Amino acid sequence: MSSVIPLSEIRKKIDSIDLQILNLLNQRAECAEEVAKTKIAQGETGTFYRPDREALVLRRIKELNQGPLSDDTVMRFFREIMSACLALEKPLDVAFLGPEGTFTQQAAFKHFGHAVNTIPVANINEIFSEVESKHCQFGVVPVENSTEGVITHTLDRFLASPLQICGEVEIRVHQNLMGLMDELSKISEVYSHQQSLAQCRQWLDANLPNAKRTAVASNAEAAKLALADSSKAAIAGKVAADLYQLNVLEKNIEDEPNNTTRFIIIGQQQPSSTGLDKTSLVVSTGNQSGALHKIIQPFAQYGISMTHIESRPSRQGLWDYVFFIDIDGHREDANVGKALDELKANTTMLKILGSYPKAVI
Repeated sequence: MSSVIPLSEIRKKIDSIDLQILNLLNQRAECAEEVAKTKIAQGETGTFYRPDREALVLRRIKELNQGPLSDDTVMRFFREIMSACLALEKPLDVAFLGPEGTFTQQAAFKHFGHAVNTIPVANINEIFSEVESKHCQFGVVPVENSTEGVITHTLDRFLASPLQICGEVEIRVHQNLMGLMDELSKISEVYSHQQSLAQCRQWLDANLPNAKRTAVASNAEAAKLALADSSKAAIAGKVAADLYQLNVLEKNIEDEPNNTTRFIIIGQQQPSSTGLDKTSLVVSTGNQSGALHKIIQPFAQYGISMTHIESRPSRQGLWDYVFFIDIDGHREDANVGKALDELKANTTMLKILGSYPKAVI
């Protein structure tokens, strides 16, 4: 029978390991400062953040991890290390759909870490404007929900914007009912974003059939309104409950347990290929027969997977549409480049919105 190691010895070993971790963290931070000096000496003046480099680092960490810590835990830890080191080089300002406590802010922290300055703005259009004017280096906007579909405001804004998609991040959306009250019977009205109300429709029908449902600009705004009236509740993420100190009355009330929202990172950068990328584009063929076939055919010819296609009115003429498309691969990849060249020859408009690393789950 093996002997039990005394607790004092284990704690002494932990203290020694903690010291090693601290020294290594500071060594990494010193390397980050050297990176900044080198980039400045080479004439770089923009952001030092590189989404392709960070994606490669996180994927490598995931491959090397042997436990017992989970991949998610290890990647969160390294995300925060990279975020803190980047802040030593040059802090990032990231615009998100405010106010504080929204899922969009949660997505910003998941992608960039917590050592960034998150700047709340009122709507999706303003996020684009903040980045276009270079008041912020990046913005985070929702683009698609697994149950409610695409966010059309985001797609439409790309038609006139010069910004690129630099990355993507996915958030598992857990909706929580919260308020100042302590039981459901005291709730007369429920505030939330219209999509969140839709995502919790069955639960609300079953548990709060007589409560009025009011759509507001964001879930965080709903939480603020619930804070002002003890008869009003909000549906929002847990971060909003913590921020506004509301009671969480019911957890995870979304009708679909796997409900996920995809967010995209917008900026001025064009990330390099990482080997596991996605390319987004918008095309128009004009109002003609066989339009969709002309779009799909080049991707099929070169063996490229089309992961999403969405049509939207072009606003250029009656019954004229544009198609927003996501494909696997990077525009620097040989087959992707060939397919895009052929597509350009068969369409009236082709705009590449960005090639960027796939979300590191």
